[in-house]
Amino acid sequence: MNLNKSKLGDFLIVVCFILLICVCLFPMMNVFARSMSAPEHLIRGEVSLLPKGFNLDAFQLVWNDTKYTWSLAWTVILTVICTVVSMVLTVLCAFPFVYKGLKGRKTLNVFMIFTMYFGAGMIPTFLLMRSLGLVDHPLVLILPSALSIFNVILMRSFFYGIPDSIRESAEIDGAGPFKTLMMIYLPLSKPVLATISLFYAVGRWNGYGDALLFLRTPDSRKWDPIQLLLYRVQQRMTSIDVSQFDSSTGDAPTEAVIMATIVIATVPILLVYPFLQKYFVAGVTLGSVKE
Repeated sequence: MNLNKSKLGDFLIVVCFILLICVCLFPMMNVFARSMSAPEHLIRGEVSLLPKGFNLDAFQLVWNDTKYTWSLAWTVILTVICTVVSMVLTVLCAFPFVYKGLKGRKTLNVFMIFTMYFGAGMIPTFLLMRSLGLVDHPLVLILPSALSIFNVILMRSFFYGIPDSIRESAEIDGAGPFKTLMMIYLPLSKPVLATISLFYAVGRWNGYGDALLFLRTPDSRKWDPIQLLLYRVQQRMTSIDVSQFDSSTGDAPTEAVIMATIVIATVPILLVYPFLQKYFVAGVTLGSVKE
């Protein structure tokens, strides 16, 4: 009886996961299909999961348009810079907490937790960025979101799981705090480092709200990340009547261009995840160790 219940439970779990996979996979298949379909089928709304009238004109248009290629290249550069800066700040903020004799340790913990629940809001943030001269400047995409307190807490909790005896042994051998961090803690923290790096990279790659808020002049449009460029194209598309496109000319409609850009913008971050998956799982579980 118990064996039958166990098999039934396993079957239900498998069914639930298959449904979940379908829910996640079908929208992606629809985007891929639309990006590779002929214009006339898109206009008539005939494309669902498989492309109709296989056509790569949209991809060719995107790659030949410097506006798209530069935005994609800038997003890659921005993601790398933001991830490196954020990881350096996160490690430097989390490491001092391993020293239980650190003065003001509890107070700093309280301040960190406080910032997670209370924020200044959008308007004060914009006024601050304007007073600092960062509005319409590329640094506004890097500095305000350079540090996540949640990631600091995750990193700190992982550091807590490393035995103090290892650090004390290094200190007896003459290692200072910086050398202890570089030689002991970071090599033992690869899972959480990969996990948090992925958090920062995906967050920056998919981010467009800060760019939409702070990049306001036409001259600053060259700093638009790819997601904001997609947003602007989508806004223009809503004001265009798709019936104006002549399917006989073979021109790719704006919808196909948007879908092609989405594919190009999605594939790089999808290719990164498989290489970090084993670290991602280990980092989430091991990072849950508490003091």
